Amino acid sequence: QVQLVESGGGLVQAGESLRLSCAASGSIFSVNAMGWYRQAPGKQRELVAAIPSGGSTNYHDSVKGRFTISRDNAKNTVYLQMNSLKPEDTAVYYCNALITNLNGNEYEYWGQGTQVTVSS
Repeated sequence: QVQLVESGGGLVQAGESLRLSCAASGSIFSVNAMGWYRQAPGKQRELVAAIPSGGSTNYHDSVKGRFTISRDNAKNTVYLQMNSLKPEDTAVYYCNALITNLNGNEYEYWGQGTQVTVSS
């Protein structure tokens, strides 16, 4: 079994920062692409940022210049540094990863979600 465990959400004021973490554990052969999605009330889930195992990152236009995604491959962990937060960033943030298990099969996994609330 593979699990993604997120941490780092919370309530902050506009202009402040938060750092989300997501660690993958279990029967892992390799962690491939990793990313963060978010879903605000009444809206569809959207990709915030993604980072492949190699290559360049990509971001939703609304977070470019404010958010930074990074990963620590030794720890199977992905981070999302969120600066200059805005009320419209309020959402549940979900970690996502494509992971190859010990049987050589690749699956998509989701974290449980962590709430980020930005007050004005």
